[in-house]
Amino acid sequence: MRRPRLLIPLLLVAAAGTATGASAAAPAPGAPAAATPLDRVVPAPAAVRPGGAAFTLGSGTRIRVPAGSGEARRIAGYLAGLLRPSTGFPLPVTTRGGADGIVFRLGGRDARGLGEEGYRLTSGGRAVTISAARPAGLFHGMQTLRQLLPAAVEKRSRQPGPWRVAGGTILDTPRYAYRGAMLDVSRHFFTVEQVKRYIDQLAQYKVNKLHLHLSDDQGWRIAIDSWPRLARYGGSTQVGGGRGGHYSKADYREIVRYAASRYLTVIPEIDMPGHTNAALASYADLNCDGKAPPLYTGTKVGFSSLCVSKKLTYQFVDDVLRELAALTPGRYLHIGGDETHATSHPDYVTFMDTVQPLVAKYGKTVVGWHELTGAHPVKGAIAQYWGRDKTGAAERQRVVDATQHGTRLVLSPADRAYLDMKYDKDTPLGLEWAGYVSVRRSYDWDPGSYLAGVPAGAVLGVEAPMWAETLGSSANLEYLAFPRLAGIAELGWSPARTHDWDAYRVRLAAQGPRWDAQGIDYYRAPEVPWVGR
Repeated sequence: MRRPRLLIPLLLVAAAGTATGASAAAPAPGAPAAATPLDRVVPAPAAVRPGGAAFTLGSGTRIRVPAGSGEARRIAGYLAGLLRPSTGFPLPVTTRGGADGIVFRLGGRDARGLGEEGYRLTSGGRAVTISAARPAGLFHGMQTLRQLLPAAVEKRSRQPGPWRVAGGTILDTPRYAYRGAMLDVSRHFFTVEQVKRYIDQLAQYKVNKLHLHLSDDQGWRIAIDSWPRLARYGGSTQVGGGRGGHYSKADYREIVRYAASRYLTVIPEIDMPGHTNAALASYADLNCDGKAPPLYTGTKVGFSSLCVSKKLTYQFVDDVLRELAALTPGRYLHIGGDETHATSHPDYVTFMDTVQPLVAKYGKTVVGWHELTGAHPVKGAIAQYWGRDKTGAAERQRVVDATQHGTRLVLSPADRAYLDMKYDKDTPLGLEWAGYVSVRRSYDWDPGSYLAGVPAGAVLGVEAPMWAETLGSSANLEYLAFPRLAGIAELGWSPARTHDWDAYRVRLAAQGPRWDAQGIDYYRAPEVPWVGR
């Protein structure tokens, strides 16, 4: 009897023995490696139907795109650029119709119900077809296809292959609309090229928001024409006294453009009224006593505050938000609001109540750290929760109450999602104030039930922040991000029913050779059965 054409939920264990953490059996010497099972990718797809002939990428393979879609052509060109160095194949991109090769399709019957970011990937003997309703879905499907090819495809030199994709169908849509990562460029400055490298790494795991922490006590990183000393002087140093740096407006636009080409929205943050020493050092009049403090290169928090009672403060904030909004096509502006120990609570409420309408004035949506719920979040505001499992009941309840009155949440619990926390006591980088965050701990929680009492629809998504006190290079950043970033990305994308540590650790292990090929010096967590190690 013919089987009904229905997709089945993702198999949590792809092969016998993997639930115990054992690596998949190696092929016999001289035998070609088996194609990667369709359910062995990260984030876990929503539904998988394996079976049928595998597709083999060859020297004559073409990448076919619909005529009239510049976005589809661009995505196909990106894929071809990734695959050509390792395969040695020309992989031309064409609008000529055909049912062979790698086929991108926009719209049509196969794209129904896929939304803005979902995709359907079908692999068979003649073709791999990626269908989506929108270009973002094609891009995410392309990233899945990339993982279904052997890890050596990520290398920048010719490799022997073969380049097979297992047969079957994946139907995939995201659980949450907001799947973010934050990069602190204030404590240590990261160049445009370093940020682009991180964007490419985020995009592999279907992250769609890049939150840039652009100001703090140690550095102001974005040029503001109406207050030029902010970047020129306030951005001149960093933690430990290094040179620092800042983004010109052209630099920032390039980051925004590049992120958009990978379907990430940039969310800029200007932290205030605390974490503002770089601004206070740049302009004496922003201080209540009119005296500028020295630049700061340490790592303490909570000692600085804008002068809430001064009219000039709000002119300053208005100018900064106006210029930043003009540079940022995305809908969100993050106004910080955390660790304001030097600001009285009444002053904090006054400040936030005054500043939130300025964000709306420039057509943007307010995002703030969850302390914002201690003021009066405006309609549509988003609070980013960074509390811990043991955060006090009163503070948690304040956040829950805010969600019951319409405030939405992005979840970034510090002892789960903060990528700058040490893995264990021997980790050479990172901090430990929120405790050690192992790979399992960062993955083993559910955003949908993390805060009891929060309405299901109030959780907008998750974000993995990376604070940069101890990071002096991209290698440092990657060591702390990988492998935990992949787990947070999966929590944001994959259905809750697919979340299972024993199955995930096997899928995660298979990413190791891919990261090796990409030159990512990731942490070899002992709880993960890394392939070939």
